[in-house]
Amino acid sequence: MERSRNESPSSTAQYQHRQSMPDVPEDVEDDLMLHFNDPNYDFDAASSTESWSSEGVEEKAKWTNSSLGFSGSTDVDTESQVSSSWRSPESKLDISSRETLVEESPYPEVRAAVSNTDDPTMYVSTFRVWFLGIIFAAVIPCYNTIIVLRYPFVLISALVIQLITLPLGKLLEKTLPRYRITVGGYSMSLNPGPFNIKEHTLIAIMANVVVGGTPVTDIAAAQKFIYGDRWSIGQQFLLGLSVQLIGFAFAGVVRQFLVWPSSMIWPGVLVRTALLNTMHKNWGKKETKHRVSREKFLYLTILCSFIWYWVPGFLWTGLSIFSWVCWIAPNNVVVNTLFGSLNGLGMGLFSFDWAMISFIGSPLVVPWWAQINMFVSFVFVIWFLSPILWAKNVWYSKFMPISTPIGFDNTGMPYDASLIITNGTFDQTKYEQYSPMYLPMTFAITYGTCFAAYTAVVSHTFLWYRHDLVRQFRRSLGDERDIHSRLMQVYPDVPRWWFAALGLGSFVLGVIGIEVCKTGLPVWAFILGLIISFIFIVPTGIVMAITNQQMPLSVLAEILFGYMLPGRPLATMTFKMFTSTATAQALTYTSDLKMGHYMKIPPRLMFTGQVVASIIAVITSILGQQWALDNINGICTPTQKDLFTCPELDTFTTASVIWGGIGPQRLFSKGTIYYPLLYFFLIGALLPIPFYILARRYPRSNWRYVHIPVALIAVDMVPPASGMNFASWFIVGAFFQWFMRRFHFRWWMRYTYLLSTGLDAGVVLGLIAIFCAVQLPKNGLTLNWWGNTVWQKTADALGTPAILLQPGQTFGPTQWS
Repeated sequence: MERSRNESPSSTAQYQHRQSMPDVPEDVEDDLMLHFNDPNYDFDAASSTESWSSEGVEEKAKWTNSSLGFSGSTDVDTESQVSSSWRSPESKLDISSRETLVEESPYPEVRAAVSNTDDPTMYVSTFRVWFLGIIFAAVIPCYNTIIVLRYPFVLISALVIQLITLPLGKLLEKTLPRYRITVGGYSMSLNPGPFNIKEHTLIAIMANVVVGGTPVTDIAAAQKFIYGDRWSIGQQFLLGLSVQLIGFAFAGVVRQFLVWPSSMIWPGVLVRTALLNTMHKNWGKKETKHRVSREKFLYLTILCSFIWYWVPGFLWTGLSIFSWVCWIAPNNVVVNTLFGSLNGLGMGLFSFDWAMISFIGSPLVVPWWAQINMFVSFVFVIWFLSPILWAKNVWYSKFMPISTPIGFDNTGMPYDASLIITNGTFDQTKYEQYSPMYLPMTFAITYGTCFAAYTAVVSHTFLWYRHDLVRQFRRSLGDERDIHSRLMQVYPDVPRWWFAALGLGSFVLGVIGIEVCKTGLPVWAFILGLIISFIFIVPTGIVMAITNQQMPLSVLAEILFGYMLPGRPLATMTFKMFTSTATAQALTYTSDLKMGHYMKIPPRLMFTGQVVASIIAVITSILGQQWALDNINGICTPTQKDLFTCPELDTFTTASVIWGGIGPQRLFSKGTIYYPLLYFFLIGALLPIPFYILARRYPRSNWRYVHIPVALIAVDMVPPASGMNFASWFIVGAFFQWFMRRFHFRWWMRYTYLLSTGLDAGVVLGLIAIFCAVQLPKNGLTLNWWGNTVWQKTADALGTPAILLQPGQTFGPTQWS
């Protein structure tokens, strides 16, 4: 029989105090977590002796709320105040001395979201866990891999899975019989009792590691559509399994730096743990007659979202691509350039399709300060700077659409990479006979902002977190142990040789894979990519564990390989996969290890669950994409009737031609057309400095909420995202994250995350229903009326440039090399 977590823990867990859990997860993300709400929160102050007193922290919390504009009249009640940063987290603990916190984490964010007790007898490895975990590991990556080929798309996120797991687990609790099964000498109860929080956590972790599928599918698709070669499922499986598991092996090596120390708090993980605690605390409780329960609100939102999506998703698709100005002047190129949403700047401002609104991420979960940073940056770069440069025909941009994720040749046609490739390598003679590559204005300028983001992250991190990084790195080396680490000592740890064996096996698969797939990647370059990946895991992991900001390495990997071994597009894509993706995978696994650490999941079960889910994800991702490429008519073409136009794949393949085919030296070196973009590296390094000085000079002002890396990284989403995506995202975000949060705080606190998840889930179900029931069957139903065709007949949809060339005409230089 299950023992409640509120009962006395076992003798190994001697820490009896249990703090009250926040009422809803968003309390932790945007209220209790001072640092998460304030991107430049001073950790020195948080960790100093002064911060151990409740008085000092209450003053800091009061100042933080004032600086965010939350002072004044709101409708918060007693319940919401108890669970928000209106009252400091430390004030709940009755702290009178530093010794009291020996039984607590020294970080208020962690104390607000994580229990400091454990019940080691609580069952974790149950039939329910493996049943639901394996289903999610199979379905999620398959769906996400297919739907990412569409524009717009909504992925099944880990948050959606975390929310639907509890009702599914409770359903199995009620329906499964109570008897044991034995397989291979291992006995397991089908239904040992109430569905508990540890079962929920392990399922959520298995789902989270597979959300992104496997990156090898991008390379396989690029091989088919751009380079005319098709990999078999077995070839894809070799490379996919290698990159998927080698990141996990890396995560096992860096546990002592990124998981065990209390100073590695992982703010994003705290949101998930708070959600788990909240769901299990409130499940089944009756609400007052004037209040809708969270479960009922979630289900109603999913139903309404599902029903509504049939309107912009099928009945009137013009409400999704809502370029209404272009409908008035469909042939005016300037109007379509400014207001178009497919190949224009998207100044139409709004869409009625949640898939379009949330295309760059749900506006209901991004903090208001981050939304302002992102939108201001977007307006300046895309709506102000880009049209000025386009109007002046800088970089011959008027011969192309202003915003599309593909390159063009000197005749204004999409760049045909097959004309410059011979046997998988760059052909200089063919290149000189064909054309240089030209980039649309927003595509080129966002490469510049990406360059700036790399140096801005380094500069911003040094300015704001240099002391914290040094102190926390020292703590990591000292194997700092807090209450959660001590509670985890009761469980057998994963032996290092498990990770070593996994890493060695993945390495061998990788060597075999790059040879069998004929990638052209030398083994020494493969090893170098893994070394670079491993070197960056700890520093980028520490930054992510402190700031919740991840530094992508994809462009860095492309630049390095483009200069080392130019002219090998397939090798470049493979090198990028094993460099940047392995690092990203390792950090994903590490964050999940931290979640298991907080929730007291036995490490060996964590290892087994993550590995099993990862292997299943590789298989279903590959099979899902293979099915889509073979069965969806016209897939990855601009005119595909169901919008499976593959914009993300276009961006990926264009990057392979830029960095791996033509090479960075022919596009960005001195004397080339896009050489000025290299100055963005310097701009990114310098840009955080004045805002840091202003924030230090005026510490109570809003200058401290200027976050240059966040602002720059956001612009990198364009293209395929457009102004319509950003504008509608910002409008919805302003309503919920500013207006509702400030003037209707209780409602915002209880329902905002559930609303976001319900809208996502409803769209996902709507997409599946429309695609499977209406579009997929032979001679699928199509509604040919004005509302579904008007947006397809505009200059924006057709990608009409401002300057049209006559047959045989070209633009740009007459000679190139």
